[in-house]
Amino acid sequence: MIFIVDLLLMLIDLTYSILNAIIQTFLQPRLKCIDGELCLITGAGGALGRLFALEFAKEGARLVLWDCNTAANEQTAKLARELGAQVHTFTVDLSKRQSIYETAGRVREEVGEISILVNNAGVVAGRRLLECPDELLERTLLVNCHALFWMTKAFLPQMKVKNHGHIVTVASALGLFSTACVEDYCASKFGAVGFHESLTHELVAEGHVDIKTTLVCPYIVDTGMFAGCEIRRELRSLIPPLDPLYTVQQSMKAILAEQQMICIPRLMYIPYIARALLPWDANVATYRFMGGDKCMLPFIKNAELKSCNGHIKSS
Repeated sequence: MIFIVDLLLMLIDLTYSILNAIIQTFLQPRLKCIDGELCLITGAGGALGRLFALEFAKEGARLVLWDCNTAANEQTAKLARELGAQVHTFTVDLSKRQSIYETAGRVREEVGEISILVNNAGVVAGRRLLECPDELLERTLLVNCHALFWMTKAFLPQMKVKNHGHIVTVASALGLFSTACVEDYCASKFGAVGFHESLTHELVAEGHVDIKTTLVCPYIVDTGMFAGCEIRRELRSLIPPLDPLYTVQQSMKAILAEQQMICIPRLMYIPYIARALLPWDANVATYRFMGGDKCMLPFIKNAELKSCNGHIKSS
């Protein structure tokens, strides 16, 4: 009897969720106010991180900006302060767990408790797997995936105490489906997606319904991180690299609407679903038709030209 009741309740919840999602697609959702909230953004010196900082500043949030590049981070802070935001900057190496924990302690002591955490920082080695130094592969996993664990362990406890907060994971469409020659990046982003989804399930199971999560999965963003990446010429106008500002603005709408996940553009939901439903060979045939199997080769060639200087692409 209990099973039947639970089954009926599940079907009701399922129907409500689907109908609500359809309605929200066509109606403008109510956006929450984050005026005065303390928002931490990693990778704030990069293109997307800077735009996130400015968008959160426009919404009245107080900012804590983390980046390994002090000069770039300070430039972001300068622009945010010009918008009237209160800003605190910290130089952090997200590939080092101790650096994260120590800086998190400083934030709590010097600024306060974080209520919005935007895990935005990301890197990619830009080398073929068998030609890539181990330390570059490790760095990709450490920054893009492992840092999510340490950031969450540092700031989630206080969110749980207050049952208030929002955790944003900026992953990638390449965390939902993969392509060739960027094994480090795909692995790290698949890990980021899995981590985020499991964390979300945990918060719901524990009853922390007022700690929200948003997973952001954009297509390639025109920040230079994947410079040279190209799909089939005839399809480039259909799926061009995303404008960084558009990407962040769409992400902000999802965050303020407390949307659990967003793919940018919406077209990215198609390969995500196809990956799960179609046979492997069918997906391979589709990738080949679109040029997805070779799309990273120009990017890798560009990255290799810079590798002699020890350059690592970061977002």
